[in-house]
This record gives sequence, C-alpha cells and structure tokens, in this order.
Amino acid sequence: MADVLIGEHCPRERILDIGCGSFPLFLEKAPFREKFGIDQLVSDAQKDEWSQRSVTLIQRDLDSEPVLPFSDDHFDVVTMLAVFEHIQESRLVPTVSEIHRVLRPGGVYVLTTPARWSGPILFILSRLGLVSHSEIQEHKKTHTRRSIAKILFQAGFSHKSITTGSFEAGMNLWAKATKTD
Repeated sequence: MADVLIGEHCPRERILDIGCGSFPLFLEKAPFREKFGIDQLVSDAQKDEWSQRSVTLIQRDLDSEPVLPFSDDHFDVVTMLAVFEHIQESRLVPTVSEIHRVLRPGGVYVLTTPARWSGPILFILSRLGLVSHSEIQEHKKTHTRRSIAKILFQAGFSHKSITTGSFEAGMNLWAKATKTD
C-alpha cells in the first residue's frame, strides 16, 4: 500500500520510515538513494547490520524525544506504517508537525493504521494468537479517516493536500499528505 501511495512520480532521493522496526524490509526494498529508519527498539548491532544494506537506523523513542534529528526540508517521503495507533494522542499533532518540518516542499507523508471499528476484532485475534498480543495491547487509540485528516491539518498540512482511504476490507486506513509550502 505504501508503494502505491508514494507513487511513481515522487523524487527518490531520501526516505524516512518512522517505526521501521528492527528488520526494516520496506526500507531495504524502497527505491531511494538514501534510506533512514527510526524505531525505539533498534540495537547497535542492527544499526551496523543495516548500514551494510544502505539503510541508516536510528534508535529513538519519539514519546520521550519528540524532535526528529534532521534538518528542515530534508526528505522526499516520510512513512509511518502501522505506527500512528501506538503514539499517545497528545503527541500525535507534535509528531506529525515534526514530519511536516522535515519534508521538503512537495514531499509526501504516508501513514497506515487500523480502522477504529477493527479494534475489537484485533483484540480477539490477539487472544487467539493470530496477531501479536503485545502489539495490540500497545495501541493508544484507533482512528477514523476524519480524525486522521484533522490531525494532519492541525500539524500543518493543507486540507487540499490530504487524501484518505481504506484497504484490507476496510480494516486498515491510509492517509497521504503532501507538504505544499
């Protein structure tokens, strides 16, 4: 889904994936010249391993260190795949504001997150061992397309630059916002 949302016509210089995990396959396969990932669970050994695959990993907990360690207008694309729901509600607008800051004008932010109505289903699936129980327990809040768009707007994206949708039978939502200034 992220590849489709990024699109073919987006410049392919620099990408940042927030919440990339310790095994960032999405970044490894992304056709960008420079690839960066941020996750709170990245070890020094994983940083070394992935640097050999041309992926720069940064260990950071955005709840305690909310400022992204990059200059303004640095990235063509920032992704946050299945991470939005793990961020404290009070930290969402500041976090997305930081994403807006590090995107270059014309840069694209892509996010995916479970739909609000899927919360009870995910809880049951986690109890059955079909999805990670610990990850579902870490969810802070689920969202609607409208609540996501509101957060993106409050963080600095224009209404016209925000599009939202759903996939996987509506269980997951996506949003794409382009930095217009």
